[in-house]
Amino acid sequence: MEACLCDSGRRWLCHHDLCHTYRDAGFEQLAPLSPVGQRGPGAFFLRVASGLKQVVSKLYHGAMRHIAVYPGSFDPITFGHLDVIGRGRKLFDELVVAVGRNPGKDALFSADERVEMTRALVAEMMAKDTKGAPVRVESYEGLTVDFAREIGASILLRGVRNLSDLQYEVQQAVTNREVAGLETAFVVAGQTFAYTSSSLIRQIAAMGDDLGVLSNMCPPMVVEKMREKKAQRHPALERLRHPREE
Repeated sequence: MEACLCDSGRRWLCHHDLCHTYRDAGFEQLAPLSPVGQRGPGAFFLRVASGLKQVVSKLYHGAMRHIAVYPGSFDPITFGHLDVIGRGRKLFDELVVAVGRNPGKDALFSADERVEMTRALVAEMMAKDTKGAPVRVESYEGLTVDFAREIGASILLRGVRNLSDLQYEVQQAVTNREVAGLETAFVVAGQTFAYTSSSLIRQIAAMGDDLGVLSNMCPPMVVEKMREKKAQRHPALERLRHPREE
């Protein structure tokens, strides 16, 4: 640590190279704060400028946070989804689970219901394992790449269960990179979840009498919500039971 004379004429104890690097990049050291928010050297506040609302500070590492988006309809969320979220927490600084609407699917749960279930299960996961990256759950409409740009994400996270998934996901990844400049990271789901899908779970709920068989595919909270939908004779389940004749 050494004293550094900055343009304002004030002296701060700082890392000399960092001080001038951030000053030249348009940063102004308004108060010598530490990375954890206590007074001390090392943190730089961004000089307020019109329309500039992204990252507030750059600390010792000198790097932007790597935010990943894990998009899906999560209708309903499964153990497979939670497995991907858990793996993603080990790879990025922050993970955003983006609950969207797939126009090609007949929704069983509303967006609010899906967000509520996902948030509860993610909170439970984070309470059990505090070492991984933080996760937040958001709903969105429109294109996934637009949502990713809006929150400052640099990458999409996708789970791959089998070769069929891989073929589709690679095509989507190439499109997202060429159209939006957004990269995609794949994680291979655990072998237990290789053939678990929300669509399969909805079909079992629609056709089966004992929904207890779903306990190996989704958490108890989700199984109970599925029972409620079945008891209400939800239209999405009824359409699966009695598909229109061609």
